[in-house]
Amino acid sequence: MRNTFGHIFTLTTFGESHGEAVGGVVDGMPAGIDIDMEFIQSELNRRRPGQSAITTSRQEADKVELLSGVFEGKSTGCPIGFIVRNTNQHSQDYENMRCLFRPSHADYTYYQKYGIRDHRGGGRSSARITISRCVGGALAKLVLRQKGITVQAYTSQVGDIALDRDYTKYNLDLTETNAVRCPDAEKAAQMEQLISQVKAEGDTIGGIITCVIKGCPAGLGEPEFGKLHAALGSAMLSINAVKGFEYGDGFDSATMRGKTQNDVFCNEDGRITTVTNHSGGIQGGISNGQDIYFRVAFKPVATVLTEQQTVDLEGNATTFTARGRHDPCVLPRAVPVVESMAAMTILDNILLQNAVIL
Repeated sequence: MRNTFGHIFTLTTFGESHGEAVGGVVDGMPAGIDIDMEFIQSELNRRRPGQSAITTSRQEADKVELLSGVFEGKSTGCPIGFIVRNTNQHSQDYENMRCLFRPSHADYTYYQKYGIRDHRGGGRSSARITISRCVGGALAKLVLRQKGITVQAYTSQVGDIALDRDYTKYNLDLTETNAVRCPDAEKAAQMEQLISQVKAEGDTIGGIITCVIKGCPAGLGEPEFGKLHAALGSAMLSINAVKGFEYGDGFDSATMRGKTQNDVFCNEDGRITTVTNHSGGIQGGISNGQDIYFRVAFKPVATVLTEQQTVDLEGNATTFTARGRHDPCVLPRAVPVVESMAAMTILDNILLQNAVIL
């Protein structure tokens, strides 16, 4: 079972939704980096449950404890072990799911793969495991910060309520000013109303998160099987509930013509750049120094609070109604997860590039 992400900067995770704790080990962290604990905790706070009326009501402090790899406030270059304890599990809410397979969950596939499964909140397949990704992503961001690289994601669509695809039209600093994490206040209010309506109906809804990486140097990625956009796509598609990934113009490119879609090179104050950025900052699988931007599609959360048809472990037809505390829309809490996976991917590729040069 693959529980490790990355090549040089790596994150190995452990834990289950209703176990004692979730945690991990980050290896390959450069030495001498200031470890800002307030920043790391703030990243977890952006992901934690119970932060608004449109998220799950599960109450967890998600307090992170660093166990190793830090001395006098700086990274030592040794593995950084960390743990976040689970304190508010309601495992009894899942007892009626012990002997059946929930629609569109990982219950059936886990059972077929391992012959055993943790029915409490999905166990290892729970989105609660993304806590570890946010810790790893926060550490990666601390390194990228010193290199002038920023990673910023935002909710760009919920259901059929969508922002313009052009991220440059928005002030992304406004993303954290509302519960939906959308930089457009008017659209954010509409999105929040839609999520509240869906929640009241016992249903769920999906949408899209856009992510923008600024300050990334040219030359990251490999020309064949290690393409940068492939690495980003793999990272995003490993996130719970993600169903699609596109970068640059993405699928819109299929309806464009070459003369329109090509990014023409120019000389700007002695620096080679491009007039447009349809490529999303990546050409031939390698970063070109422009903003890297991509979109990630999330399906509706599989747990709906209405009666559904399914089968039990023996294949007998049955019905069930989910209980417990669940997100009606995963997007607001998934924004920091998308940023974390992007940050770790970029840092890992920077370290890989430096290793090639050396």
